[in-house]
Amino acid sequence: MGVREVDDGVIVLFGGRSEMGLEVVRRICAGREVVLAARRSEQLTEETAMVRAAGARGVHPVEFDADELSSHQPLLEKLVADHGRLGAVVLAFGVLGDQARAEQDPAAAVAVLHTDFIAQVSLLTVLANLLRAQGSGQLVVFSSIAGARVRRANYVYGSGKAGLDGFASGLSDALHGSGVHLLLVRPGFVMGRMTEGMSPAPLSSTPQQVADAVVAALHRRTARIWVPRALGFGAAVARLLPQAIWRRMPR
Repeated sequence: MGVREVDDGVIVLFGGRSEMGLEVVRRICAGREVVLAARRSEQLTEETAMVRAAGARGVHPVEFDADELSSHQPLLEKLVADHGRLGAVVLAFGVLGDQARAEQDPAAAVAVLHTDFIAQVSLLTVLANLLRAQGSGQLVVFSSIAGARVRRANYVYGSGKAGLDGFASGLSDALHGSGVHLLLVRPGFVMGRMTEGMSPAPLSSTPQQVADAVVAALHRRTARIWVPRALGFGAAVARLLPQAIWRRMPR
């Protein structure tokens, strides 16, 4: 499929402080209205200025708490009422959590999965229904290499990503022919605030590199990408490793 423009409409970033999400938005926002959705939205001054400097026609911070599932439907309906049809919607919120704590505290484990899986499922379902009704729109969902084969070292976070990957894959198929496009992004270790202090893994990337790949895939209406591309081969090899070896793999 050839290169096409990103769908017309407001650009929405759920996770308005996400480095990857902001880099994606910066690359596609020229002349567009942009909504940055995050908790403590009144503090998104720097992010708003960044997107405005990239050429956005208008930037609108809105309050969004992913874990408040009951707020998803009314928030999306208000965004459509205030700004019109949705163009590209990027879901870039999530938490790494504390693996050691989650292994001892069920509430901590559930909290990670609630944000990284349940909240994403809720928001994606609302979005899919709205975009189907308007007959167009693009969704960007961030999975992870951590979900390709869950490792002992981060199995709580990894299981959330594995669930999200499966849900998004199925939703992508369900949206086929509807005019709505879902891009599932599977990055490896991304160097940024979320991983600050951690040693980079092989085939690491930066938020800028991830964003470049995402925007290229949006223009081509690609369904799934690995970032970097070689990571897909690594994931295929990982699935073949015996469990006795796999359980000793580091982060």
